[in-house]
Amino acid sequence: MRYCKYAYVGIVVEPMRLVGVVKIDLSTRDSASRAVAIRLFGQSCSGSEPFFVPREPDNPDAEEDDGYLIAYIHDENTQESNFIVMDAKSPTLEIVAAVKLPGRVPTGFHGLFSMYVSE
Repeated sequence: MRYCKYAYVGIVVEPMRLVGVVKIDLSTRDSASRAVAIRLFGQSCSGSEPFFVPREPDNPDAEEDDGYLIAYIHDENTQESNFIVMDAKSPTLEIVAAVKLPGRVPTGFHGLFSMYVSE
């Protein structure tokens, strides 16, 4: 049985705002070195749970983290929303693409939408 090495987890603060993403290495027992990458969305920004998309979905030899994380981000100050694409291998989860959305994606819709897009 193959086990996942990485998990991508939302960083949540009160009152239930997802303010970033952390990539966790599940293969190490040292809790101090488990977080191998992090991306904070910004002071007035909150986002959706991250969703991993492999770069080469049909390549069985691809590294587990060879792909992208996608999420929706909303900035409360500017009232702008973006669909962002992050490099999952980058230690800063570098944003490689951002698409400004014409409106806000409602909270709670994020996970369902991502699930249906991937099928």
